[in-house]
Amino acid sequence: MKGTKLLLICGCLLMLIAGFAVKRSVAADEARKDVLYTCNCGDQCKCNSVSTTPGNCTCGKPMKWGHVLKSEGNEVLLCQCDEGCTCKLDPKDSSKCGCGKAVKRVDLTGKAIYFCNCGGSCGCNTASDKPGQCKCGMDLKKAE
Repeated sequence: MKGTKLLLICGCLLMLIAGFAVKRSVAADEARKDVLYTCNCGDQCKCNSVSTTPGNCTCGKPMKWGHVLKSEGNEVLLCQCDEGCTCKLDPKDSSKCGCGKAVKRVDLTGKAIYFCNCGGSCGCNTASDKPGQCKCGMDLKKAE
């Protein structure tokens, strides 16, 4: 009887700890201003969905998490490795993230996304669904 109670208490404690860890992880992602979700259905798909929040592409498939590495004109370069990644652009190979994954180029022309257009020189890489300012103080740009 005592063993059952002890197991029950331990199980409840583990679930409580796991719940706090998940909540803290979600809160950390929500605080980031460099995250975009994009269609990841492959070259044959032309839906080009982009959002600042998770969801499905217009083609119905789940969008993939990524973080902005740099902006070039109306394009942003994304690292799409594991969620939570904070790597930078590989200084030796601009087609790869620091974690070794291929960089994804996303054209934001006509999308409802505002982004810091300092070209990555300030390193803030802010992306938003609302007008505002980058961490560096520049106004966010919307690609028309």
